[in-house]
Amino acid sequence: MTHDGAKVVFICGSALRGQPDHSNLQSATFLREAKTVPSYRLHSVKDGWHPGIYRVESDGISIPGELYELTAEQYDYLVSTEPPNMYPAEVMLAGGGSAIAMLYPQVLIEEHGWPDISSYGGWAAYKAQAGDSHD
Repeated sequence: MTHDGAKVVFICGSALRGQPDHSNLQSATFLREAKTVPSYRLHSVKDGWHPGIYRVESDGISIPGELYELTAEQYDYLVSTEPPNMYPAEVMLAGGGSAIAMLYPQVLIEEHGWPDISSYGGWAAYKAQAGDSHD
């Protein structure tokens, strides 16, 4: 149940707990861990600056993340801190329901050839394995 103007947002990148941009959520209410239905791909955009996810018709994965309830003000602030080309869109969650997530245009990922990291088990797992390097 959300309050007036509040939005449920699926976080799966640098604003996750323990990641560098978690403070962008301000005092948003953590609801629970969640994952998407297996209909998405996950890429490392701009040498690991941020994740890029988009919906696919086949060969998708289930992306792990966290659900938060954000006030309208918290949501507007979060969107204002997102990297260029990210856009809010609905994602379908495993077990039913949906939330808003920040997606990235598949055409830009393909144009730049950014690596598909879908096999790592999520952004935090990828960053841990990559050693968070920007080399």
